[in-house]
Formats: sequence, structure tokens, C-alpha cells
Amino acid sequence: MSITVSLPGTALRDALGAMPDGVDLLEWDLSGPPPAEHIDIVVPPYMDTLGRLGALSGVTTRLVQSQSIGYDGVEDALPPGIVFANAASVHETSTAELAVALILASQRGIPDFVRAADRGEWAPKRHASLADRTVLLVGVGGVGRAVLERLIPFEVNVVRVARTARDDETGRIHAIDDLPSLLPDADIVVIGVPLSPDTEHLVDAAFLAAMSDGALLVNVSRGSVVDTEALLAELSSGRLRAALDVTDPEPLPDGHPLYTAPNMLLSPHVGGATTAMMPRMAKLLRDQIERMLRGDEPRNVVLRS
Repeated sequence: MSITVSLPGTALRDALGAMPDGVDLLEWDLSGPPPAEHIDIVVPPYMDTLGRLGALSGVTTRLVQSQSIGYDGVEDALPPGIVFANAASVHETSTAELAVALILASQRGIPDFVRAADRGEWAPKRHASLADRTVLLVGVGGVGRAVLERLIPFEVNVVRVARTARDDETGRIHAIDDLPSLLPDADIVVIGVPLSPDTEHLVDAAFLAAMSDGALLVNVSRGSVVDTEALLAELSSGRLRAALDVTDPEPLPDGHPLYTAPNMLLSPHVGGATTAMMPRMAKLLRDQIERMLRGDEPRNVVLRS
């Protein structure tokens, strides 16, 4: 059996290394016509993918393997008859690293220290610890689990929330309906849910109003999970703090008020943008190729258009 795989560029090709016999690699970033009438596995580009998925209508394929975990908007952009897999297992670790980095930097005042150093000032100040804080983790999927694993050594009290209440090997998971009673006791709230009609603007004015004075909101999921105007109102009053890797709109246009909002730490959607990405993406793709060669079902299928 032989299969054809299209890759969007040379970086992933280099990371894949030697392929088994019968695997033909092509280069296609979906910006032009397909290089073949049939491609067994199509890997779209990592960024700016939605606008290119229409190119799949010009090719038959057995699997489209995304390089992202999130797939909001993909269903509407896919031509019919497509099997679409996300990149679960690729970005969770790096995204969790960034979430913890944003928490630590915000708690310990790192942005203020950096700005003071840029001005040539020695500006010591006592800040809040991460130790002994209550962290409310909203979302217990792959990213949420990775964040939890990294928070536990910091001696925090982690409270978890998911769509439905249940227990697992690490304890109780509360239902999302419990948020109003849980938010007032949280020092830090980490958002790690996928974007869906149910989670769009989950963090709205009422959600933010329920957070305690001085609490920190951390969003590493999707920008539209948070109501930007409601968050800006709380930041401008000085009541809440925020650390965001994702925003709505995204990218932020020049001069957007989030850039200059007080108590804000902003990173430009780089949760998965680390050196870990390509080796892990290559590992996932090799597994998908080997599965197809064996006649097994692919991993991580999230859509069938």
C-alpha cells in the first residue's frame, strides 16, 4: 500500500525525517491548486488556515490533519466529505507552560520590574505569591490537565470546572453552573475551554463581577470566550487583573485599548509557538501515516463534513 501526504512547508518535512516505503510527500500550502487529484493526508498551514480550506474542494482526501488543537469555524469552512483531525497532544504542554508563566509574571510583578529596569530604576515591591492561592481552572481538557499538573508543585488550591460535574483520579470537578458560587473565592481564574456557542462570552460582565477584588483572569483558550468590553471596564476601574494570550479581536489592531489597559499582561497568541511544536507535530503525523498504512482509523478526528 502507498499513500500521498501533502505538507505546507519544509519545516514539518525536515522534522518528519525518513518515511516508510510507499509514502510520497508533496508540498502544498492550500494557497493554489492541489499538486495531485488525490492526496491521502493533507496537512494545512498552522496559521491563517480557515480562509484556505476551500481549496480542499479540488482534491479527494482521506484525512485533513490540522496543526492546531482548536477547530472553531472549521466546520463552516470545510467542503463536504472531509474527515478532519485536530492536533491534540502537540500544543498542550507549551500552552500550559505559558499559562503558568503568565500567572507567575502577574503575581510576582515581573512586568513592573522590567519597566522599572528599562527606566534605570531600582523598584522593589512586595507582590502576591502563587503559593497558597486558590486557582479556579475552567476547562479540564488536554490544556486544562497540563495546567493542573504544572500548578500542583506550586502548593496551590486548584478548583476545577467543566460542563458537567464528576469525579476523577485527582478529585472533584464542578459543573459550569457552579461558577457563580466558586468565582468569589478564586484568586486566579484560568480559562482553558474550547470556543463554541456555549462558551462564547462565557466570561461576561456577570462572570467578571463575581470575581473578587484584585483577582487575576488568565485566558489561553480563545479570545471570544471573554467579552472584551466587559473586561476593559473591570481593568480600567483597577478592580481586576488580566493576563491574555488570546484576544477578541485578534490580532489586536493598532491603538486598541487592551494594549494600554492597567493591570494587563498581554502575549500575542503564542501558547503553542515553541520548539516543542515541530517534533510533536511530526510524531503525530508519523502515527497517522502508520495508522493509514495499517488500515487503522486515524486519531483525533473531530469533524466529518
